Amino acid sequence: MSSIKPAELNMVDEVLRGESKGYILDFSNRTFAEFFEMEFDVDLYGGDYESEGTSKASRLRAFLKAVDDVTAARVLRRLYDYRQSLPAHRRSDERPLGEGQLLALIGRLERGEDAAGIPPKPIFNRHNFEEMKDRLNQLWDMDSHRRGYAFETYLKDLFDAFKLRAKEPFRLVGEQIDGSFQLAHEIYLLEAKWVKEPIGAAELHTFHGKIDQKAAWTRGLFVSFGGFTDVGLQAFGRGKKVICMDGKDIYDALDRSLPIDTLLERKVRHAAETGEPFSSTNVLFSRT
Repeated sequence: MSSIKPAELNMVDEVLRGESKGYILDFSNRTFAEFFEMEFDVDLYGGDYESEGTSKASRLRAFLKAVDDVTAARVLRRLYDYRQSLPAHRRSDERPLGEGQLLALIGRLERGEDAAGIPPKPIFNRHNFEEMKDRLNQLWDMDSHRRGYAFETYLKDLFDAFKLRAKEPFRLVGEQIDGSFQLAHEIYLLEAKWVKEPIGAAELHTFHGKIDQKAAWTRGLFVSFGGFTDVGLQAFGRGKKVICMDGKDIYDALDRSLPIDTLLERKVRHAAETGEPFSSTNVLFSRT
């Protein structure tokens, strides 16, 4: 356990409290989970930090008690900085004394005077992001025939790295499926293309036809390394059961250490809210 005392945990809760007890600043469950995934490579909602309860404040409390002091300091420092970036009306009530106490606690933890606890288990080793980028770059050196199959294998390994339970390509009567994976308990069939020219509407409609012939709950992911034409996406239309990802999406996600499952979940949410099958990584995870 960390060296944070119960009274200090109560103070942290008061300073970082959102609109009511159990809330942290303006975070929703989704954005709080993403905050920990992208900032610290930690799965706050994976079951390891529910000893205090399942609210955001309870998960944070359990996390701070379990981890080492240096990690606790990093998280509190980042949460404090995030709090300060919010407009005044979106912060919790101003507590000058509490703020000073929080900064003093962060300082003590950063000095490591009472080193204790263990570092949190990472979701995905940061080094592996670089390794997956290198593997993607290596595909350029292959001839086009070998590269297509290698790209399918690469995607399976990429999805497996993020616990998406990928399945290798399989053949049904009259059609080839490039693979499948599971995201948020939903099954997605995969179409993977590494071609120079962007994919148009015809290929998207063909893949969607395969999806329509399966169970009603089946969905699809079309991965085109070369992207998609604007005209093709427009002609493909809205409200389909297919989401799209291109090579730049993968590069940008790996470059920014964004978990691929988080990227896909954001794409699914965008498609559900707008009907659009494609939006880029940098738009979905805007830095602004």
